[in-house]
Order: sequence, then C-alpha cells, then structure tokens
Amino acid sequence: MIVTDKRNYSEKEKKQFRKYADDHAPKRNLLKDCLMAFLVGGGICTIGQGLFGIYSIYLSENNAKAMVSVSLIFLSCLLTGIGVYDSIAKKAGAGTLVPITGFANAVCSPAIDSKAEGFIFGTGSKMFIIAGPVIVYGTAASVVYGVIYWITTLF
Repeated sequence: MIVTDKRNYSEKEKKQFRKYADDHAPKRNLLKDCLMAFLVGGGICTIGQGLFGIYSIYLSENNAKAMVSVSLIFLSCLLTGIGVYDSIAKKAGAGTLVPITGFANAVCSPAIDSKAEGFIFGTGSKMFIIAGPVIVYGTAASVVYGVIYWITTLF
C-alpha cells in the first residue's frame, strides 16, 4: 500500500529541501562526460567500421553490413552477460547508447536478470520490458512519418 503525504509544505521547507538535495547530489563534470561519451561511442563505431572492412574482404557489401550488425549485437550481449558492459557504461555514460549496442544491452540485461524465473515467465516475458516501448513507439512513429512522407510526395 502506498501512502502519500497530503501535507502542504511551506516555501521555506521547499527551499531547505532543494538546498539539501543540491548539496548531496553527485557533482558531474559535463565536459568530461561528453568527452567520454564521444570517445566510447566513437570507439564502438570504429570497431563496427573495422569489422566492416574485414568482412568486406570475404563477403558482399550487404552481407558484410549484416555481419557487422550481428557481431556488434553478439559482443554487446556477451559483454552484458559477463558484467563488463555495465562497467563501461558507468564511465562512458551515453556513449554506450550507440543504437545497436545499447539496444542489445537493453534486451539482454533484463533477460539475464530474470533467468532464474525460467525461460517463459522469466527470460521470455522480461526480455522486452525496457526495449518493448522503444519498439512500439519506434514502429508507430515510423508509420506516422511514412504517411506524412507519402502525403507530401503526392503534391
């Protein structure tokens, strides 16, 4: 049962709480955070480009692109499973949200956390808890944008 406090706080109490919260909030260095995100995100993209160069030697361009995606997803899930991806994310912040690796992490992490509940009620049902809304809203937005694009091309 959730109990909510119906008390009206005075402006003085609100200011005191804001000051307390500001004093105890972790201090972040925005420049350092942006630099780390840039370097790690760029590093992930560089790895992808390097894989593409290697795969292009042996495969057609379309197959090489597909293999890069598969490789990045595999590496992201592997690093999530052994606990390395979270350590990287703590230091890199948004840099690990490069779309394909961040999405793979968002799917793998809840699946790994709930594996003790079994394949159906654990892994299967919890796998898309975080990624599910991204899939739903991404699909819906792409339909809306596609309809808008189609309408604008009629004129």
